[in-house]
Amino acid sequence: MPNEIRTVCYDTDLQIEAYRFEGIMQKFPNHFHDYYVIGFIEEGQRYLQCNHQDYIIHPGDILIFNPRDIHSCEQMDEKVLDYRCINIQPDRMRQVVFEVTGRNYLPDFMHNVICRSELASSLQELHHMICEEETDFVKEELFFFLIGQLIQEYSDTSTEETGRERDSEFQAVCDYMETNYSQKITLDELSGMVGLSKYHFLRSFTRQRGISPYNYLETIRIGRAKKLLEQGIAPVDAAHQTGFSDQSHFTNFFKRFIGLTPRQYMRIFLHANPMERSAPKEDV
Repeated sequence: MPNEIRTVCYDTDLQIEAYRFEGIMQKFPNHFHDYYVIGFIEEGQRYLQCNHQDYIIHPGDILIFNPRDIHSCEQMDEKVLDYRCINIQPDRMRQVVFEVTGRNYLPDFMHNVICRSELASSLQELHHMICEEETDFVKEELFFFLIGQLIQEYSDTSTEETGRERDSEFQAVCDYMETNYSQKITLDELSGMVGLSKYHFLRSFTRQRGISPYNYLETIRIGRAKKLLEQGIAPVDAAHQTGFSDQSHFTNFFKRFIGLTPRQYMRIFLHANPMERSAPKEDV
């Protein structure tokens, strides 16, 4: 099993992150992010399921995840995975969209996978420039051209300022979990909010959202815990503040979704210069 290495570079000019994951072979269960992800595979092959669609991802394909797109993935071959992406927070994406279109909205990208895209080389070059800490404005030029073309060709340009329209039946349940994630939440509470039996609530929520209520809640908790760990909060405290029953549960769930232990993830941000951080190869 090769060493797992995760490299994170934050570009202060573009205000985005560039990630590179090497040697990660594990399967990632259904989860989502609170930000846009635009990525590609340099080497390896992955099976991806996103928004109820199945894909086989090859080098040269572009992956796009909108915030809250439910997805899972696993390795398809024995090659060591080399996956790279840029992450764009919604506030930053809104700024970029306004620069590109003159309109104030968040785009809804309609294609999660763009096969054999001509834009893959531009994304690869942009990722390289960020990781190499390029400062010339050609990097910014490439960034705006790339995002502009993706918006023009692959997003729903009729999206209103409120963002993506979601199924609303369980929105109150999701809002409740996102507000109260640090507290103990019961199935009785959630099913009672929509007047369904526990069984029918579980089936209906999972069918509509593509993820079970429990995994939805744990994904919210993991996202909040990541932010605490990035600030140097100890894993035991991050677990307590985000509602996990104990640190062992927190560590197991975090590793399952992120591919690193909480302590490894925290060290990415503690042992770094401001631009680049690499995950340690061993946990202590």
